[in-house]
Amino acid sequence: MSTVISKGHRFRGSSGHGQSLGLSSSAVGNMAKQVEAGFSFSALEKFLKASGLPLGMVAEILRIPTRTLVRRRAAGKFDFDESERLLRFATVFEKAVDLFEGDIDAARNWLMTPKRALGGEAPLPFSRTEIGAREVEALIGRLEHGVFS
Repeated sequence: MSTVISKGHRFRGSSGHGQSLGLSSSAVGNMAKQVEAGFSFSALEKFLKASGLPLGMVAEILRIPTRTLVRRRAAGKFDFDESERLLRFATVFEKAVDLFEGDIDAARNWLMTPKRALGGEAPLPFSRTEIGAREVEALIGRLEHGVFS
């Protein structure tokens, strides 16, 4: 099932990872190689356009200081750790959009609203860590299956 993100952009939520980044393949082996090589800066730009989230908020979630972001823009690419965090965050976003059947505004609102199941924290900041992102994904999975959370 394809989900329309914005004019001309589509991604498959639960079927792939990184579609909102404009990545060429969702095959795990290829994705791992792309992360190791470092995503291009344009992947972040595509994500910002697809998600409608502000750069400052995304940079904070990704733990990339403004000065580093400026350097990455000049270099044209992110390092391994930054790419991995960007992929993790994009995957959570894509799963939230899938949960809301393509409604990006509803997904963004849900990601920024505190949840009791996450100890009163909003899913967006909760996704800063790998374990936090997995818990947000688990919550999304429970909601998809009608499990009260």
